[in-house]
Amino acid sequence: MAESVNHPKSVVSSNKDFPVVCVGGSAGGLDAFIRLLENLPANLGVAIVIVNHITTMPTMLHQVLPNYTTMPVELITENLSIKPNHVFIIPANRDLHVTEGQFHLKPISKPRGWPDVITVFLRSLTEHWDGQLIAVIVSGYDGDGADALCGIKEIGGITIAQKLDTAIVPSMPESAIATGCIDFVLSPENIAKQIECILKNRRQE
Repeated sequence: MAESVNHPKSVVSSNKDFPVVCVGGSAGGLDAFIRLLENLPANLGVAIVIVNHITTMPTMLHQVLPNYTTMPVELITENLSIKPNHVFIIPANRDLHVTEGQFHLKPISKPRGWPDVITVFLRSLTEHWDGQLIAVIVSGYDGDGADALCGIKEIGGITIAQKLDTAIVPSMPESAIATGCIDFVLSPENIAKQIECILKNRRQE
């Protein structure tokens, strides 16, 4: 469990050009989300958006994950502003988009079969976010997110997949790796360290 300290103060950029990390997962994703957040510093100046593609029940992540990070954890609502040093959670059965620095929720575009909410959000980020993008695919069934990864790389973003033998359900990261557009394959703990390294290098450029 993360050490209990005061929430870091967030410096909100009016230009909305701070980094966004999208962490996509489903079955088995909770384990990966916890392990990542436990090892991720809370003051990196990055917004963490967790896109868990569940459609059958309300998400509880916004109630569970505050136990593992000192960053504020918020369930996304319509027109909510994206802020650094926060963790944002997609609500169930919604597609997520971003424009002008705000989240927008729409009815899920694929209500039957495996959803593609991770793919939808990543594509929205590639079109409407000016800051550094990092796409992370962790444990889950099917291949949600995979179709958007090459697009993330084309605009200079970084792509990371969970190491298969550390994933409870490896199908989703396996599909991501199969695209040939993954930069790093790491355990959740090392994903956190890599994100920190990427952001530190970015500041030095």
